[in-house]
Amino acid sequence: MITAFLIGLGVMCAVVLILTLVILACDATIANYGPVRIVINGEREITVQGGRPLLASLKDHEIFLPSACGGRGSCGMCKVRVLEGAGDPLATELPWLNAQERKDKIRLSCQVKVKRPLRIEVPRELLQVRQYRTQVIGMRDLTYDIKEVTLQLAPGERIDFQAGQFIQFEVPPYALADEPVYRAYSISSSPAQHDRVELEIRLVPNGICTTYVHRYLKVGDGVTVNGPYGDFHLQENDREMICVAGGSGMAPIKSILARLAETGSKRRIRYFFGARTERDLFLVDEMRALERTLTDFRFIPALSAPQDGAAWQGETGLVTAVLERHVTSVENAEAYLCGSPGMINATVAVLKKKGMPVERIYFDSFG
Repeated sequence: MITAFLIGLGVMCAVVLILTLVILACDATIANYGPVRIVINGEREITVQGGRPLLASLKDHEIFLPSACGGRGSCGMCKVRVLEGAGDPLATELPWLNAQERKDKIRLSCQVKVKRPLRIEVPRELLQVRQYRTQVIGMRDLTYDIKEVTLQLAPGERIDFQAGQFIQFEVPPYALADEPVYRAYSISSSPAQHDRVELEIRLVPNGICTTYVHRYLKVGDGVTVNGPYGDFHLQENDREMICVAGGSGMAPIKSILARLAETGSKRRIRYFFGARTERDLFLVDEMRALERTLTDFRFIPALSAPQDGAAWQGETGLVTAVLERHVTSVENAEAYLCGSPGMINATVAVLKKKGMPVERIYFDSFG
């Protein structure tokens, strides 16, 4: 009985293996679609090699779409309108598309394989995104697992971005990557610095980009980036600002605060920063200096798991709970959030409960 079961299992595995090899062979031969034409916004035409994802095909022609996950279909950011030639959305796309987007033929470009001529529409602002070849001129440990990386643009190059936006960092092939991959990181430096960008990159276990940065990248290395991207940026008005971040979510808030300091802003600003323990806090001195520079700014760090016996006398608990205790009125306020999807969702819930309209809550989703 056991022998028959094992024989049957072996036969089934062999059949699955054969079918897999057949599919791979077909994909390499029969599914060779040759050159395929793509028309963009009814104005520009490019020819790409068929069979590759639309996201990668556009990138080859220096048309860059945001993709925090690097094209794995897990962030939902690389949306583009496909008017013709792509068929129905895949099951991997549906969780990221609402009913109106499906009706409007919005697709995830990383999931659309270029097999036949396409007509697409790309937001015009993305057609202005550029690629830059930079050099690492500084690396600094902010915590045990967060590095600050400073990238210098080539002589004569400049990048114009709004405080809060992000770029995409390209990782070359190495031990964890057979081909170049890219990940999204918020810019932490001031937009007044046009010849360089600073990033705050947190080490994620087995993360392709973060492992490369923390274990392999060094001063003097070249790095390719493209951008800027994102609708998350400083709004030019006089509303009170409620900022909430955790971990490397500090990056865009730091850029926003730098912009406010440089322009002499008098806005009321409360910045709630969540960390587990004191060793997870960083740039505290810089934030305290901003309290002296900005007219009405307070930095409020909170520890969710302060160590026993530590001398910590600040706020304790989840940053959302601290936010709920401190904020009493949101009538003339807007919010800027950066952190994990769970933190953002919980913060949005607190702010909505207090009466803040969702259209005044700003964040980029890197989930």
